[in-house]
Amino acid sequence: MPLYNAKFSSFGSFAPKKVVNNFDMEKLVETSDEWIRTRTGMFERHYASAEEAASDLAVHAATNAIEASSVKYKDIDLIIVGTVTGDHPFPSTGCMVQKKLGLKNIPAFDVSAGCTGFVYAVEVARNFVESGNAQNVLVIGVDVLTKITNWNDRNTCVLFGDGAGATIVSRAGKGDISRIIDALIFADGSQSDLLYQAAGGSRMPASHETVDKNLHTVYMEGNKIYKNAIRSMFASTEELLRRNKLEVKDIDWVVPHQANLRIIEGLAEKLHLPMSKVIVNIEKYGNTSSGTIPLAADEAIRSKKIRRGDMIVLTSFGAGLTWGSILARY
Repeated sequence: MPLYNAKFSSFGSFAPKKVVNNFDMEKLVETSDEWIRTRTGMFERHYASAEEAASDLAVHAATNAIEASSVKYKDIDLIIVGTVTGDHPFPSTGCMVQKKLGLKNIPAFDVSAGCTGFVYAVEVARNFVESGNAQNVLVIGVDVLTKITNWNDRNTCVLFGDGAGATIVSRAGKGDISRIIDALIFADGSQSDLLYQAAGGSRMPASHETVDKNLHTVYMEGNKIYKNAIRSMFASTEELLRRNKLEVKDIDWVVPHQANLRIIEGLAEKLHLPMSKVIVNIEKYGNTSSGTIPLAADEAIRSKKIRRGDMIVLTSFGAGLTWGSILARY
């Protein structure tokens, strides 16, 4: 049994200033606004500048989350960043964020779980809080996928944008209605070849050959990922509700990973959930990987769609393959 309950204290988000819409994409690759909209639901996405890295976006999102809460900077005792596009292979982006926020002598590290990075990071944070080993954990999901996009692949280059979202997972008080109720995370490494970045690690270090062959960019088998995405998010959400003796009608909002509108609609259909209860902002940001869920949640909270006391489910899937869902009363 946990010693304490954990809750979402607040959310914050950030996207770079540069906006690239589908008509801009038509000038870069052989595609069209109609083709992109029909297959993905996307229209705009934000691109980081040459000078912006993951930690820069993460710090903005973190600052917004902290300032939206009653938690002070000095009260944060752990930083976890979900990302696959960190500033450097090492040190962690978490350490870069810690430095920029001026926080000292607290642990900071990254979680690599593809687009499921934020969900994984929140689950790690929840366990730290429930065990009493932390009181306020700053959790950030951030990716700068445009830095590793294959611009020769018109099927994938239109999908990605850059962005960050953050939350503070805190210890809930006795009379607090807010609580992270439960979570499930999974992985299936046997399907890791469906979505990956081939070069840049110890398996295939950077070389003239890897650069010439464009192996430092995202490779994805879209059709197989599509089928896995709907099935995995549905399964983890259904199991989460079942073991907490809840039904879909008990959920106020589902905040899914924003990878493709068809996937989101497919998930809603399998859950028998109306789209009016699904948070969607993919048309404005595209797929920002670990950033999608906290970015969408933050927008929904600030627009007063999601309110305190609402029952929410956050669900995602990503490279690994990884997937998972979080059940919470916000």
